[in-house]
Parts: sequence; structure tokens; C-alpha cells
Amino acid sequence: MECITLALAKGRTAKGAIAILKRAGFHFADFHEKSRKLVFYDTKKQIKLIFVKAVDVPTYVDKGAADIGIAGKDNIMEAQVDLYELLDLKLGKCKFAVAGLPDQKIDHTTVLTVASKYPNVAEHYFEQKGITVDTIKLNGSVELAPLIGMADVIVDIVETGNTINENGLTIIEDMEPISTRLIVNKASFATKTKEIQQIIKKLESVLE
Repeated sequence: MECITLALAKGRTAKGAIAILKRAGFHFADFHEKSRKLVFYDTKKQIKLIFVKAVDVPTYVDKGAADIGIAGKDNIMEAQVDLYELLDLKLGKCKFAVAGLPDQKIDHTTVLTVASKYPNVAEHYFEQKGITVDTIKLNGSVELAPLIGMADVIVDIVETGNTINENGLTIIEDMEPISTRLIVNKASFATKTKEIQQIIKKLESVLE
């Protein structure tokens, strides 16, 4: 079996993904969470695991630096890349949502100012609804934007909704469910079909 390169981000996603890979028969004996190594091989040399930033996983796969990747749907959507999304690993379940002050109304006739860590996701969502937006990219404390008048609403990932509520905001609209997905480079899928399908089949067997 030809070795398949898998891009993965360290942290909570990696912990869950490696547990699933282990159950599927792919053991990374020298991996541990505090390691500074960026490249690992499973014991049978079937998978070469490379660690990259979470936001970069879709790019590594899209550019062919990795054959497959495990990434959050949020990062896949924001990257706007052309790849296959073949399996939902059902890790890190949450959702994209529009939130704002309780009295905030979304007016289709005016430009809506939206703050988000995911400006591409926000623009695409409102474009489909026929709403013109001015997006502001923020990397943190997004909930602050409506409170200080920087933005009308925010687009953010919501898990429990506690952070939204604690900052005096409310969810205006649910957008899309989010979870961790297996993504595949299109060229790799054409040239390494058998190997990639074997990996997917083994993963599917432990997820059922």
C-alpha cells in the first residue's frame, strides 16, 4: 500500500482523530500530545501524519501537499477550496450562527456590517439571502463588536451559546452544523484511489 499523507491540526481535534485512527487499525506509536515533532508514521507505514495549523489543513490538501486531511467544517468553508469532503467524523459538533443584540433586525434594504473570524463564510451566507454586507475580520472577542457599535451582527461558531448569552447577545439565525470532516485532494483520489478508499472504509467501520 502506497503511503498516504494526512494533514491534521494538533489539539482537541488531533486527540479525537488519532483515537479514531487507532480504532481503525492505524497506530502512531511515537505520537504524544507534548511532542514537538511535526511528522509521524503509523507502525505499518501506511499513513504519514503531518501536523499543521487548523486553518491550513484545507490548503495543504487542496495544494496536494497532503493527500487527505482531517479538518473542521468551519475551516473548510472559510478556505473556499476545491476538494472532496468524504466522511463526517462527528467530532467537535457545533454550528455557525448569526448573533447580535436582542433588538437587532436584519434589514434586506441596507448594508449589514458583519464581524467574524470567518468573513468568507459570512459573505457567502448573506449573499445567498440577497443581503449586502460589509465584513470585518476579527481573530478573537468577536462578541464585542455589536456591543461597541463596530458591527450590526457577528457570524461565529456556537457550541453551547453561553458566551453569546453572557455578553448580552442572542442568536438571530442558525446557519449550518459544523463537525470534523475527512477531506481528500482530487488528484490524489484519482491516482491513489485504492489506498484512500481503504482508509475511508476502515474509518467508516469504527464510526458506525
